[in-house]
Amino acid sequence: MTRTRLLAALVMAPLAIAAILLLPTPWMVALAAVLFLAGLWEWFDLAQIEDTLARTVLLVANLAVMVALVWASRSSGGYTMALFQVVSMIGVIWWLLALLWLGRYDFASDHDTNARVFKLAAGALSMIPAWCALAWIHSTPPNGHRWLLTALAIVWAADSGAYFAGRTFGGRLFGGRKLAPRISPNKTYEGLLGGVIAGVIVGVVFALFAGAATAQLPAVALVALVAVLFSVVGDLFESLLKRHVGVKDSGNLIPGHGGILDRVDGVLAALPVFALGKAVLGF
Repeated sequence: MTRTRLLAALVMAPLAIAAILLLPTPWMVALAAVLFLAGLWEWFDLAQIEDTLARTVLLVANLAVMVALVWASRSSGGYTMALFQVVSMIGVIWWLLALLWLGRYDFASDHDTNARVFKLAAGALSMIPAWCALAWIHSTPPNGHRWLLTALAIVWAADSGAYFAGRTFGGRLFGGRKLAPRISPNKTYEGLLGGVIAGVIVGVVFALFAGAATAQLPAVALVALVAVLFSVVGDLFESLLKRHVGVKDSGNLIPGHGGILDRVDGVLAALPVFALGKAVLGF
């Protein structure tokens, strides 16, 4: 599994990096919309929306919100990112609420009730703010494309660091304590620590590539730390959804990695936090 996972990453990573660095913002935003909407389609599976027509209508509704945001952001000088910034901040608030949801495992677990409504709302609140944050970061001069790569590299590094630290040191440093045993039994505190260390280091290194001054690196490290912690919340929240329906992966599109949602769950939570932190701390 590790070999398959690595080979898939070696194929996906160059394509993703090339798109981030080479595509102009409108094309990058359009590509991201396709990716996030594909992840949302998998989210509908986890919410047990089985009717194809209903799923299509829901997907089109989310797409319509994205189009409306772009249309409403037009200005005489091109586009303004004000609405995208507001929606990104809503995303940060949502993930704080999601943290509370994680503490209540059985909430919205019965899909014979109105639980689907909560999970569908959660899907929109996860995908659309992350997409807005991606657009906000990529469009912000100077070097917005490099800063977006930095934000994503933080999550990728944290995910890899957690995976390998968990496999190597899991149970040795924290007495076998699990991070969230009922939601994701394989996640350990050792993995969390490894993910935090990897994410912060990679964030600082990539920030230099993005043009950060040496004096800004402590602020970058702080935002990277918070982004990694939020990415864990995103990962755990998707795990919660999968536990509710008894599946291991959101899909099987990516060999060794599962579905698209399995790859972007941490990104969904980290991007709004990184975008807001970057704006507030001014790097």
